[in-house]
Amino acid sequence: MPSSLPSQIGLIAGNGRFPLLFAQAARRQGIKVITAAARGDASFLIHFCSDEVRWFTPGEMRRFFAFFRERGLRHVIMAGQINPDTLFNNRRPVDEDYRALFAALADRRCDTIFGAVADRLKAEGMELLDSTLLLREFLAPRGTLTRKAPTEEQLADISFGIDLARQMGGLDVGQTVVVKGKAIVAIEAMEGTDRCITRGGLIAREGAVVVKMSKPKQDSRFDVPVIGPRTIEHMRRARCGCLCIEAERTLVIDRERTVSLADRAGIVIVSSSADCI
Repeated sequence: MPSSLPSQIGLIAGNGRFPLLFAQAARRQGIKVITAAARGDASFLIHFCSDEVRWFTPGEMRRFFAFFRERGLRHVIMAGQINPDTLFNNRRPVDEDYRALFAALADRRCDTIFGAVADRLKAEGMELLDSTLLLREFLAPRGTLTRKAPTEEQLADISFGIDLARQMGGLDVGQTVVVKGKAIVAIEAMEGTDRCITRGGLIAREGAVVVKMSKPKQDSRFDVPVIGPRTIEHMRRARCGCLCIEAERTLVIDRERTVSLADRAGIVIVSSSADCI
């Protein structure tokens, strides 16, 4: 982490509002934002909060690294997810740099892939920074965020779910689990939180508890837990009753709207330390 804020930052932008919020916060600090936007994932709105934007497909690694290198970037932020379906799209063109990076991987877990990208950036003279840099105000405060508090049954499922989520996170399987009556309904894998919630809701039918925790050895440079209005909307459709997130380690996008949507849907949001339930 630099001792002072850099004058310019390279932003690797995936989907959701996370990249937009970071770019806006950076420009408020007078930092120039050079964005490499993931085609098919990043929002077109990134153009309005970046100083320069270039679009890339995930397989264009050589062009991507050259783009940052030619602009003299020394610091990079990764924000927003890349659709995991691209990993198995054999019709997508890929360059030699992409093939070499993936051929050297021991496995294709998130930490393995992103760690390899971070190592390549370092080899190019660029440091991948903490993705929550400039966004500390969006980290979830400890406590019950909604008007409605969890029931005894929900607290029991939260405790059960936290332990399970931490175990799964330790294996780098995923950060989210869906439980009901201390039964494991769904565990997040590569499909992401929203699809995990939908799948869990179909099985539990109603009243499931969703728990999203950071990994025990979470690398804050990538894949930090994020929730927002979209999370609550998927929970509402899946008829889930409660969401537990990790305090001070989970980014809450548009907190006021997120909590308001949860209140209207009768969904509880609890923000807890992983060891205090």
